[in-house]
Amino acid sequence: MNIPWGVRRIRAPKAWNRTTGQRVKVGVIDTGVDFQHPDLQHTLERGINLLQRTMLPQDDNGHGTHIAGSIAAANPVRGMIGVAPRSAIYPVKAFDYNGTAFVSDIILGIEWCVRNRMDVVNMSFGMTTRSKSLLGAVNNAYRSGVLIVASSGNDGKRGTIDFPARFANTVSVGALNRQGRIAKFTNRSALVDIYAPGDKVESAWLRGRRRIMSGTSMATSHVTGAIALLLADKPGLKPGEVKEILKRSARPLRNVKAPRRAGELDVMRMLQTADKIKSASPARESG
Repeated sequence: MNIPWGVRRIRAPKAWNRTTGQRVKVGVIDTGVDFQHPDLQHTLERGINLLQRTMLPQDDNGHGTHIAGSIAAANPVRGMIGVAPRSAIYPVKAFDYNGTAFVSDIILGIEWCVRNRMDVVNMSFGMTTRSKSLLGAVNNAYRSGVLIVASSGNDGKRGTIDFPARFANTVSVGALNRQGRIAKFTNRSALVDIYAPGDKVESAWLRGRRRIMSGTSMATSHVTGAIALLLADKPGLKPGEVKEILKRSARPLRNVKAPRRAGELDVMRMLQTADKIKSASPARESG
């Protein structure tokens, strides 16, 4: 069984006897997915193609397929396994074959995810300009119970990260390499919420193939998968609670001198933290 290094690193396989992400709806706003990919056959729902409304959100770039594979690939015999193999991927194609998109289409994608009750949305992309309308869409999703996971960006900047990861109501993700160190290409600042594997990550690609890619995009998909595992185990959690659990349960980064730095994603610690928080919260009347 091919379990990629990142899936092992975050200790997802140790959680699979408890949660596999079953019935959690994951929106992936990206370039679409390869609907014929053997690693993804069991995890794909129809989704929507915002560029050509009558067509399936078929991937003509590869990026979206790679992201979907890390989140939810489920082909234990000859293929690979993603972080949350029983979760359901709803591809939202807002990006064209070049991997570019209009902000207006991204906003339509977020609105579609809210309307169709996604539990978590993966947004493995970033931009350097702030968009007020994108902020509005992100905040509306958050208030509606839909958590957005976004990439910090790949320009190797210090002290600043991309939008929409820079918005408060997202989970912003930086990338780690196999040694557990922050990858050189990662944008980093105090606004990064969590770090996850993003360097030389193997996942699904077009025409049934696989490819190794590096980027905060890849790290983001690991965090989205972990959230799917958490939400299958604890269905009632609100976006703010999920974010709190992620941050509180992160493993401290190695070789980092700075205090109170965001840590590394660890699925087992995340589930244990959620257990503690849930048992400590007061009972509410359900009348």
